[in-house]
Amino acid sequence: MQEEDFSEDYTRPSKTKLKEAMHELRDLGAELVELPVSQLKRIDLPENLLTAVRDCQKITAHGARRRQLQYIGKLMRGVDDEPIRAGLAKLRGESAAEVARIHRLERFRVRLMEDETTLTEIANQWPGVDIQHLRQLRRNALKEQELNKPPKSFRAIFQILKELDGTPAATESEDGDE
Repeated sequence: MQEEDFSEDYTRPSKTKLKEAMHELRDLGAELVELPVSQLKRIDLPENLLTAVRDCQKITAHGARRRQLQYIGKLMRGVDDEPIRAGLAKLRGESAAEVARIHRLERFRVRLMEDETTLTEIANQWPGVDIQHLRQLRRNALKEQELNKPPKSFRAIFQILKELDGTPAATESEDGDE
């Protein structure tokens, strides 16, 4: 009798691993289905996958929805899932860069509330900003804090900073905001 060496490493994944990967892609597709259309547009999806996700959002029958999710999973196998995962992580705020960006903008807002001269710094960093509007929002936010009202203007300042930081000119100088 001959001794066979069964210790060889197989290069292909097991059937179980393949099924796990397919289920993971299906679950990723299900996560896409749960997103509102506005957030779906932020993720770079192939046209056929986007159409399938939109169709699944319209389906209410349980069996039909399950089949559509299976189909989305099948489409996901032919797509690079890393950009989709990164887009979902960014939407959920899990991206380390996104979290750092949010914290940086939050510090900017706090500094603006403490000192009006921060408006000059904002104007230097984002030349197209409406300084008058920001100044008015700052005054309103201070009044809201003083009167213990909901922080509507305080939030509006953050939204403006977030929109400004999303523009390409925002990456020029990030070192001056600490």
